[in-house]
Amino acid sequence: MNRLRASWRALRAIGHVLRGLWIIRTEFGRLTPSQTQLLVREWSRQMLTILGVELVVRGTPPAHGPFLMVANHISWLDILVMNAAHPSRFVSKSDVKSWPLLGSLITGAGTLYIERESRRDAMRVVHHMADRLRAGDILTVFPEGTTGDGRALLPFHANLFQAAITANAPVLPVALSFADSLRGGRHDAPVFVGDTTLVASIWTTLCADGVQAQVLYGEAQPPRGRDRRTWSQDLRAEIERLRGLPG
Repeated sequence: MNRLRASWRALRAIGHVLRGLWIIRTEFGRLTPSQTQLLVREWSRQMLTILGVELVVRGTPPAHGPFLMVANHISWLDILVMNAAHPSRFVSKSDVKSWPLLGSLITGAGTLYIERESRRDAMRVVHHMADRLRAGDILTVFPEGTTGDGRALLPFHANLFQAAITANAPVLPVALSFADSLRGGRHDAPVFVGDTTLVASIWTTLCADGVQAQVLYGEAQPPRGRDRRTWSQDLRAEIERLRGLPG
């Protein structure tokens, strides 16, 4: 029964992705930013429903930019979950572009890509981010640089925080987690780490019951004269604190 249900979810999800690609191609160019944001949020929430993932949001998302949101990174679902809570432009590693179907969708939504091994490309992205923050955008980064197992935070990379310092924009810490709404505790189905392939991780999620995605917004922090390394350490400590709060 789980496999049959997962197969049905997969078929519906593929159809929803294709619909999303069609919307990007035909609608995005003529909509206002607020209309586009609403469309992305509703599409993302519908996709979570199709996948059988419940969304729980605590705290207050930003009403408008400029903001740099920083979050811990657990799953391929993270971008979808955060867009369902409150849409933003993401900064992601370049290999996401090659994900089947999802890559085209994420690219079409305005994601900025970075070659993490290239210092020159990192500076290019920092300058672009600063420009978008000055223009009033909301950007989101995963400063761990890769997905973790959800049990502990990886070290934060500080380079991208320079964009917020340059643009004098506040940073909003966000804690992500996946809980088991049926049995309690952590839900490991969406975790995407190690040798697990994207397809295998998606299938595990499709087969799972009781997946609850939790998004907890903290309090925005201005630069306060901090350099990027100090600020990244402070934000990592704050996300760790948020992760430890009772659900």
